[in-house]
Amino acid sequence: MILASVLITCQMIFIRAVLGQSTIWQTEAVIYLMIAATMIGLAYVQKLKGHVGVDLIPTLLGPKGRRIMSLFTLFVTGMMMALMLYYAFDMWHFAWARGWKSETIWAVPLWIPYLSVPLGFGLFLLQLAADLWMVIRCEDIGAPVAAEDRRH
Repeated sequence: MILASVLITCQMIFIRAVLGQSTIWQTEAVIYLMIAATMIGLAYVQKLKGHVGVDLIPTLLGPKGRRIMSLFTLFVTGMMMALMLYYAFDMWHFAWARGWKSETIWAVPLWIPYLSVPLGFGLFLLQLAADLWMVIRCEDIGAPVAAEDRRH
């Protein structure tokens, strides 16, 4: 989706700058693709532990403290994402049921781009549940580990 956004942006620049014509759908498509890439990518980034975080406190704690902190953090984050999923699904369903379209010449049915929001939050919630399960089973401490702890 990001590659498609870049290519569409290049095509849009060519049409505007070189051909001197106006564009109709490109800006809107790039916006929807980037939002979808971000939302759907949440779960993958969580799987890789790639979200930005401050790891000062977890690295100062021992393994038991890190585990407790991970349990709490994953549970609270999961509850927040469940709430976001509920409202995202409601937003998508509302757009689908009422036949909403974007207010541009392209007039995209909004349920199509809106679908990426509950899908992304749903996948993210599933990944958080998997991470929580791993921490409960003591298979993953869910936080950065000091270099000396990794060797053991």
